[in-house]
Amino acid sequence: MVQKVHERRFRHVELSSGKHPSTLSMTSAGAAVSEELISILVLALVFLVATVLPVHMGALALVAAFIVGPQLLDEDLDAVLSGFPADLFVILVGVTYLFALAKENGTVDWLVEKAVQSVRGRVALIPWVMFAVTGALTAVGAVVPAAVAIIAPIGMNFAKRYSISPVLMGLMVINGASAGGFSPISIFGSIVNGVVERNDLPGNPTALFLSSLVFNVVLGVVVFILFGGRKLLGQRDLGDGVLNSTGSPESPENPPTAATTPPDRRGDRASTTAVQTTTVASPPRTGHTDLDRNRLITLLGMLGLAVAVLVFDQDVGFTALVVAVAVTILCPSSNKSAVSAIAWPTVLLVCGIVTYVSMMERLGTIDWLGEGVADVGTPLVAALLICFIGASVSAFASTTGILGALIPLAVPFLLAGEVGAVGMIIALSISSSVVDSSPFSTSGALVVANAPDDERDLVYRRLLQWGFSMVLIAPVVSWLVFVVPGWG
Repeated sequence: MVQKVHERRFRHVELSSGKHPSTLSMTSAGAAVSEELISILVLALVFLVATVLPVHMGALALVAAFIVGPQLLDEDLDAVLSGFPADLFVILVGVTYLFALAKENGTVDWLVEKAVQSVRGRVALIPWVMFAVTGALTAVGAVVPAAVAIIAPIGMNFAKRYSISPVLMGLMVINGASAGGFSPISIFGSIVNGVVERNDLPGNPTALFLSSLVFNVVLGVVVFILFGGRKLLGQRDLGDGVLNSTGSPESPENPPTAATTPPDRRGDRASTTAVQTTTVASPPRTGHTDLDRNRLITLLGMLGLAVAVLVFDQDVGFTALVVAVAVTILCPSSNKSAVSAIAWPTVLLVCGIVTYVSMMERLGTIDWLGEGVADVGTPLVAALLICFIGASVSAFASTTGILGALIPLAVPFLLAGEVGAVGMIIALSISSSVVDSSPFSTSGALVVANAPDDERDLVYRRLLQWGFSMVLIAPVVSWLVFVVPGWG
């Protein structure tokens, strides 16, 4: 790709100056470096301006792509718009539209009740159930964004009902998807193992899957502790409107005892703390949710979405739109405010950033970074830098595309035998996948889009912080665990 980009630049310079390309090779090579650096600096400027000034980052990124693309790549408007992620746009709109309908007609409330019953009301297990279900879906072949698109809205409604941190719930869903994402029959696993096989590299599909699984389970434990999971321990929903850790619901037949009666303000600090950890009020209920006609149709539509995507490999975005339109037609009373519930600011944000990053890929910035790393003299340092590149780019772009691009880029480096190929592939795969929690990736964007309106900004900021902490931490940890010991 880099060669093609350079050739295009040479032809452009030749036409504009009338000189032969051979006389311009050194000048063009120098210009190529400066152009790629310019694209990186402009991206950093987009983040800086959007942070300091009240300018929407997605709109700013679209403007940057519109200015930088024609200047550095001599692209017209059609070429710039070719990087617009139409598939991601449709996914975000379709999925949030469908689940807005499900929220409005009470289908989500019905699902929440059934799920709580399945874990016998243990609130602390609900995030782990979401983790396990999402991981199971990706392990049997679901595309990671598709699995997150199906589970995230349900998980977010659990979070709202039981005062679980939406950041905790969202990260558990995303990490669950990554945990199952590298099974031998999964999309990520198939891509990585296929590249390894085609390039005659030593590989170990089982080690890749289990390493990713264990890494994400450990990450899930960290997330659970950091984002409020400990306060959920012992809380149970006994179906009476109270989350109770003593096992006895408050009711006329079971009046509050000394352990649950609010302490007198003159009581000691220890007693106050004890009471605060025994009972926590949950959102009030008006009774059990029945499965009426509208909810049954919506539920069948959601099940149809899952089957169409996971079994018949249909596009998740368009399928969600088809189901949403069908539900709207069949249940016209449940669509009054569903369209306004689509997370339009999030759609603009993600699509704007991805459009600019796509322009950087066409420019050859990613390949340029990879080639620069390959020239590093110390193999272990080069391996760490490749993992950093994978994490940094995947936080903004398609993980699937990064896995298919960076591993081939590292083939000459791996064939030299200076680092273990199996460990390097595992480290690069983990580094490129756990950063899907970034709000600029599809999975992170879906979590932000489905967060409660009053907490969406908070979820965005926390996922931004967590995602970029993973860009720094995941490559180092995976490098220390898998590359330095010399796996493979």
